[in-house]
Amino acid sequence: EVELVESGGGSVQAGGSLRLSCVASGYTYGGSCMGWFRQPPGKEREGVATIASDGATTYVHSVTGRFTISRDNAKNTLFLQMNNLKPEDTATYYCATVPPLGRVRPVCPPPRDEWDYWGQGTQVTVSS
Repeated sequence: EVELVESGGGSVQAGGSLRLSCVASGYTYGGSCMGWFRQPPGKEREGVATIASDGATTYVHSVTGRFTISRDNAKNTLFLQMNNLKPEDTATYYCATVPPLGRVRPVCPPPRDEWDYWGQGTQVTVSS
């Protein structure tokens, strides 16, 4: 059974930093596409960053230069380092994955934004 568990959220003041983690289990993590998403209060979910099995990354424009996505395949863990946080970064943050199909690694990010599994989320609150 695939499971994704996020942690590291909390409350910080603007300009502060947080590091989110997402521990994956139940599938071949090293070959997967991983992503971070967020949903601000009363708004739709948006993609934040993705990282492919080869380490290639993408970022939404609003976090470029402030957030860094990374992965530790030995520990089946995904990270999101968030620096210079702003009040508009306040949201519930989720990780998601597209596992490989056997030895076939998925296109990352997936076409049509189709992610197979999601974590339960971790809350990030940034005060001004």
